[in-house]
Amino acid sequence: MYVIIVYDVDQRRVQKLCKYLRRYLNWVQNSVFEGFLTESQLERVKDGISRRIKEEEDSVYIYTLPDDRWLKKEVIGQVRMPTDAVI
Repeated sequence: MYVIIVYDVDQRRVQKLCKYLRRYLNWVQNSVFEGFLTESQLERVKDGISRRIKEEEDSVYIYTLPDDRWLKKEVIGQVRMPTDAVI
């Protein structure tokens, strides 16, 4: 499935969360990640996020789509990291 994660976390936790999410998804903009995950990977990511944030202070939004065919994405300006780049 195609996943988009957007977060607003305290500055003290941003770096840890960003580093964690880079293991699974493509960083496309400050506090925004996207890419393909399996159901089990998504559950692992959600668990990892929960361990790295304070739910009473931070927020994370997770959007899922069956695949990227349902997503129309338009970028105006610079693309930080193309999502089709091979790592």
